[in-house]
Amino acid sequence: MKLSIIVPTLNEEKVIAKTLGALKALRVVSYEIIVSDGGSTDRTVELAKKYADKVVVHDRKTRQTIGGGRNAGAAVASGEYLLFMDADVFIPNINEFFQQTLERFEKDRGLCGLTVFLKVLPEHVTLSDKMFFGLVNRVYQFYNNVLHLGMASGEFQMVRASAFKQVNGFNGALVVGEDNDLFGRLSKVGRTWVETGLFVMHTSRRAHNVGWAKLLSLWVINLVYNKVIRRSFSKEWKVIR
Repeated sequence: MKLSIIVPTLNEEKVIAKTLGALKALRVVSYEIIVSDGGSTDRTVELAKKYADKVVVHDRKTRQTIGGGRNAGAAVASGEYLLFMDADVFIPNINEFFQQTLERFEKDRGLCGLTVFLKVLPEHVTLSDKMFFGLVNRVYQFYNNVLHLGMASGEFQMVRASAFKQVNGFNGALVVGEDNDLFGRLSKVGRTWVETGLFVMHTSRRAHNVGWAKLLSLWVINLVYNKVIRRSFSKEWKVIR
């Protein structure tokens, strides 16, 4: 059994060493760390090479979507399971965490995608974060565990590699919402699930920068566009670091 951890990056020199360094504590499964860089102009690639087993760099002039970056990482992955996580994500109690997620996949052969609850790091969290992520977590739980429709954020998406290939990976044409789109398609070939007893932590930097009201409205509008006309409403997803 092998886990491929895929981290898309773009100018993440502030957080990437801490994120990748924390992953090195993993012991319960054979794993590889893959950084898929979208063309950083800072020290991201240099730092990533100190921790990652593989670093893939986008070298075209056109900006790469995050879905395209995740697909590029998956293209060089060798694990039976693929974990897509953002560069500012931290996994508490990492060995117990993956012991539980891997057992869930091994026991349920029809499970093709798994996510967990999202929380904000204590040094960054606000009351609004607690309220809105509390709501988002329950919405995801309802969609996956009750409606079986599939929905998940890109902070943490653990996928069976065979199912990922079956649905042809992320839709690289989507500027926003590629994460929800993937889980929606996975739910048509198997089961998706929110493991409610587990969580990962992140910075919530986008919400803090643009404000929760604007961010939620953008999420909803892009979700509707993705579902109805198969494209994103947003033409570009602003880089926030």
